[in-house]
Amino acid sequence: MQYDSIKRALGTLFNKTPFTRKIFYKLLDLLLLRTWHVKRELRIFRKNSAENLNVLDAGAGYGQYSFFMSGLSSSWNIKAVDVKKEQIDDCNRFFKRINRDNRVIFEMADLVEFIEKEKYSLILSVDVMEHIQDDENVFINFYKSLMPGGVLLISTPSDKGGSDVHHHHSNSFIEEHVRDGYGVNEIKTKLEKAGFNNINTRYTYGKTGQLSWKLSMKYPILLLNLSKIFFVILPFYYLITFPFSLLLNILDVKIKHKTGTGLIVKAYK
Repeated sequence: MQYDSIKRALGTLFNKTPFTRKIFYKLLDLLLLRTWHVKRELRIFRKNSAENLNVLDAGAGYGQYSFFMSGLSSSWNIKAVDVKKEQIDDCNRFFKRINRDNRVIFEMADLVEFIEKEKYSLILSVDVMEHIQDDENVFINFYKSLMPGGVLLISTPSDKGGSDVHHHHSNSFIEEHVRDGYGVNEIKTKLEKAGFNNINTRYTYGKTGQLSWKLSMKYPILLLNLSKIFFVILPFYYLITFPFSLLLNILDVKIKHKTGTGLIVKAYK
């Protein structure tokens, strides 16, 4: 499934000006349910945190979470890293244009090798670990890079249908995933092995979230893969479906799910 090529095309489309880039971020915030869950956790962290913290956005992508965190607190010093140089250069240009380059810096780094000992109070990793084969070494690096009392916040697909894989013969919806999702016990064991001793997990993308994801992401991407003409039709599609997706997202964040295709993990040092 050509998910990543569609994502890159949309990023290019909205990257003309700082205003359109912010519109792109806002669309991602509204459509991507994981953003709802991650922002909820970040707001909780901000409410209970001190000022002048060092924060690591580990696998920053388009920079939308660094943008959000830099708006949460002007006293946070945020470093955002990614393995893709073109995204790092693009994000540094954007943050300079909006005058936040004094608070957020983007650097190219491989999380398998990246360590800055006891520097960060918060490490955020959103939909990154399912892309990395050597995840256990990354967890060790995260532990070493956190200050005592620091928090690692992870959003990742679960093994309950994450990546839209529901049986052994399914293919991942996302081309670049090296694993279809984590089991709760699996990720807890790996984090404990890395040194973390207080680990909380909760499922996201319950039945409400799974339906929302199909309406807001899966079906549009299937259509865009068929023909570029659907870029023209897409606004009308969302005009009809978005109110339903919005309600489903709200419900997914509020409901405590017994199972789901996503996981939020908080691990403390």
